[in-house]
Amino acid sequence: MKVTLQSLMLSLVIALVTLFMGASIVQAAPVGGTIYPVQSTIPEETFQTMLVVEALSVLGYEVKPIKRVEYDDAYALVANNDATFLAVNWSPLQKDKYLKAGGDKKFYRKGHYVVGAAQGYMIDKKTADQYSITNLSQFKNADIASLFDSNGDGKADLTGCNLGWGCNAVIEHQLGAYQISDKVMQNSGDYGDLIEQTIKRFRNGLPILYYAWVPYWVSGELIPGKDVTWLKVPFSSLPGGRRSVDTALPNGDNYGFEMNSMRIVANKRFAEQNPVAAKLFEVMKLPVSDVSKQNMKMRLGENSDGDIKKHVRQWIKSHQSVFDGWLSRAKAAVNK
Repeated sequence: MKVTLQSLMLSLVIALVTLFMGASIVQAAPVGGTIYPVQSTIPEETFQTMLVVEALSVLGYEVKPIKRVEYDDAYALVANNDATFLAVNWSPLQKDKYLKAGGDKKFYRKGHYVVGAAQGYMIDKKTADQYSITNLSQFKNADIASLFDSNGDGKADLTGCNLGWGCNAVIEHQLGAYQISDKVMQNSGDYGDLIEQTIKRFRNGLPILYYAWVPYWVSGELIPGKDVTWLKVPFSSLPGGRRSVDTALPNGDNYGFEMNSMRIVANKRFAEQNPVAAKLFEVMKLPVSDVSKQNMKMRLGENSDGDIKKHVRQWIKSHQSVFDGWLSRAKAAVNK
């Protein structure tokens, strides 16, 4: 009878542990399952997404075709578990979007996939040198602003961001904060089309003013320090939840934007149930220079999904030990 009572007590303890502490253990899936990736409509983010897809596939997951939507929709889909992950969460640029969609309560986000992503305002070096333009605040001067007027309205035309992108809101905020909104107009539309027109103006010897980021192929066409130069801003000023953020660099230079990382965000419930995938999302790291190099291949015509998939496999072949290391660390998570 004593043994039977001990057995009953042991069974009760196991049941209680499973109920209160072991839910995630019971639900935790082995390697495998179905994944639904999502990304923005920016083609140059496909390489980063496909590299994650390839790693997940090798681990044994069934990965559905990538769904391309605007950023706000992407965050909503992942938060609601209608998509599994977004490989390019611009952090901290998209902090407000991340929080609006649920933040840490809805998302799993660990690690930094791509670091060192710079962004800011640029003008052609010829005009910058000729008129000693170094700071965006100089556009308060109507004579300076008119140099960049491409449509005759007296305002400088700034090639800006698509509506709905985090940078669009930052630019609009800063034009007001620096008191130049009556001198500078942000042109919003399809960034790819707008920047092509900007490059044509440059090739024709005309002044240009535009927003840019790295990594992106534009820095290969308009080379900083040679063709164009970064503009500083008079002081830090960001909208929303980043109002108190100081964007100045350690040397005091201020270009108006924080240095960003691309981070992988996944549905939190999925991550809790799939420790292998979650660990993979955490440990993957891709050099920003490699993204720029791949983006330039797209610029030169290798821009189909098939081309990009080939680029991914070429990258893996050239970095096989790194890729295998990600997989090994991910697989080890299932035993923890």
